[in-house]
Amino acid sequence: MAKYTKEDILRLVSEEDIQFIRMQFTDIFGQLKNVAITASQIRRALDNEIMLDGSSIAGFVRIEESDQYLWPDPDTFAILPWRPQYGKVARLICDVHNPDGTPFVGDPRGALQRVLRRAEAMGYTFNAGPELEFFLFQTDEDGRPTTRTSDEAGYFDLGPLDHGESTRREVTLALEEMGFEVEASHHEVAAGQHEIDFKYADALHAADNIMTFKLAIKTLAQKNGLHATFMPKPVSGTAGSGMHINMSLFREGKNAFFDPAAPHQLSPLAHQFIAGLLAHAQGFCALSNPLVNSYKRLVSGYEAPCYLSWSHSNRSALIRVPSPRGQATRLELRSPDPSCNPYLALAACLAAGLDGIERRLTPPAEITENLYALSDAERERRGIDRLPASLEEAIRTMEADAVVTEALGPHICEQYITGKLREWAEYRDRVSQWELDRYLVTY
Repeated sequence: MAKYTKEDILRLVSEEDIQFIRMQFTDIFGQLKNVAITASQIRRALDNEIMLDGSSIAGFVRIEESDQYLWPDPDTFAILPWRPQYGKVARLICDVHNPDGTPFVGDPRGALQRVLRRAEAMGYTFNAGPELEFFLFQTDEDGRPTTRTSDEAGYFDLGPLDHGESTRREVTLALEEMGFEVEASHHEVAAGQHEIDFKYADALHAADNIMTFKLAIKTLAQKNGLHATFMPKPVSGTAGSGMHINMSLFREGKNAFFDPAAPHQLSPLAHQFIAGLLAHAQGFCALSNPLVNSYKRLVSGYEAPCYLSWSHSNRSALIRVPSPRGQATRLELRSPDPSCNPYLALAACLAAGLDGIERRLTPPAEITENLYALSDAERERRGIDRLPASLEEAIRTMEADAVVTEALGPHICEQYITGKLREWAEYRDRVSQWELDRYLVTY
């Protein structure tokens, strides 16, 4: 059932004295974009008449085919609570369409919708609940971000050790005002690191919520003189930031991963979904972990998973099955980080899981031991493979994974791979401070 009609939005814009509306969309590299309009243009916006120059957006279209249109999703209408109360600002999240009205094949939100329709045709609804970690850092005298924090807190600590507590509280209240159900917020392991968890939703709205969450964090941190970053590993020698994704399939309103008669009450379908995720985890790693820096997090010793494995409770495994059962039965994929484009990452995860179901795949045996404590020889003996060790390796693996590339479509795949290979080439050409410290004097 729709949350808002066009008439509802027109009425709210008038009654709430909303002066500006941000027509938001996301590019293929996960950057939030927008076209801002005044309230006088809201009827045109709701009639899908707001244009953008797609040739100016990385990975969209060429200059000779630049006209595109923003089609707002009325259910995403929300007032931005951190903006002024006089002359309020609202937002609408949009799909990108071609001038003839057809969906644009390069729109990440559209890519997720295509895979969701495939799941729906099989009788399933895909739900996702993300757990996003982030750092709050101090800024210098010119307002530029640093990696300094006066924070002295650790896991689950509170003020006065936790210097980001007030910002985290402000973000939580703002999100709740926008309709989020925030389940928990707390300080994370590293100094200056935080986590806010919100309730699961159908995957499309979960991805929308992730983009809104990141905007809220960055905006309110800046307002408080801090810099928020979702960079996976901003500080060496400490934990990086992940975005664990809890996922489940529902069928006719019931959790399809739950089977009260099965071992551990986990259905055969859930095992097939796990097998699909494991079969394609290397292939979608370039999407779930999209930066050169992402692979500084995926190393042993900092709780980030490196190895293709699953378990009911083992947090060193790539996929964990949390203890709740019944309607709360879910799988937790622990590899993604918060720099990813959530639309593309969720599309790839769902495509992988559906492939496991369609091919009736069987996952390998559960790993109950600490994977970091096993030797390389022991992991090899037991057939435990690992995630890609670099962005380049992840891109090459993605290129070879037909399930992942078909889920995204040729346009997104070509543009994404081209952009990421360019990023890798720039990284390889850059001389780092580590190299100077290591080699400049010695050699």
